[in-house]
Amino acid sequence: MTPTSPDTDPAADTTAAGVTPAEETDPLPADIAELSYEAARDQLVEVVRRLESGQGGLEDSIGLWERGEMLARRCQQWLDGARERLDDAVAARRSGD
Repeated sequence: MTPTSPDTDPAADTTAAGVTPAEETDPLPADIAELSYEAARDQLVEVVRRLESGQGGLEDSIGLWERGEMLARRCQQWLDGARERLDDAVAARRSGD
């Protein structure tokens, strides 16, 4: 088996946030999609705390990790939206000057 480089491996194609394009388009579950940034962040912190504690079995840890990934995506959506709003406001201000 020949090793692949990030230049030739399509699975290595990730965005700056480390999310593959397929993950970006998969809809989030409603309970996560409805969260505010702060609520998603707080839940993510709790998931990380539980994972770092090492308590619980493998199946529980995998479930927590998957939820953490979705919560991180929700946080990134909020941050991306905030960045876009700021960029739009700056652009509007510059065009008005």
